[in-house]
Amino acid sequence: MVTYHHHKHHHHISLAMANVPQISSSILLTLCLTLFTNPALSDYLNPLQDFCVADLQATPSNTGYPCKSQVTSEDFFYSGLGTPLNTSNPKGVAANRANLMTFPGLNTMGISMYNVAVAPGVANPPHSHPGVTEAGIVVEGSVLIGFLTNNYTLYSKVAGPGDMFVIPPGLIHYEMNVGKTEARLLTVVASEWPSEVLVPHTLFLAKPAIPDFVLEKIFKTDGKTINMLRTKLTN
Repeated sequence: MVTYHHHKHHHHISLAMANVPQISSSILLTLCLTLFTNPALSDYLNPLQDFCVADLQATPSNTGYPCKSQVTSEDFFYSGLGTPLNTSNPKGVAANRANLMTFPGLNTMGISMYNVAVAPGVANPPHSHPGVTEAGIVVEGSVLIGFLTNNYTLYSKVAGPGDMFVIPPGLIHYEMNVGKTEARLLTVVASEWPSEVLVPHTLFLAKPAIPDFVLEKIFKTDGKTINMLRTKLTN
């Protein structure tokens, strides 16, 4: 076992304080203490740690899963994206996911990947991945891809095989197969465990439910329409 020694040069910190009088010493000291005593930050900043394969058998803490102690080459390879996809389901969309929970080697890497198939005429509902970018390439078919900015501007285009696209961080976007055959995409999201917020499902399937009178007011419609939408989304 190799032991690493960390030497703290306090006089360097003192010199830094002397050279930046516009920053109070108390603020600078607080920043240093925060950086070097916060467990999550210290793990992230550790220059001696090349990777941290997640140990999914362990109990996660609020900073995530601990690192696996015994790591092999297999931890850095994943074959699950090649599993056949079947869009014969009510949603008409199928996906293979390479993320933290299926590929623990991605832990702390800030990336995940998806093999997605969409049946003809089917749209992947408007959704967002808060705070992170998505990019992808169309492998088969014709896919209408669009995203909305925060000032309600729509950017969209029909993409075909070999076309790459990018969705800016956190923006609402969708994909629809506008061709006559099944479409397939390979996408990458800049997080090893990205959250996905489905806009219609968030509004109509929340638990506890958003009151009908609120939804009626928002969409300027009646309770019958709201119940119809909720039923269709549930099924």
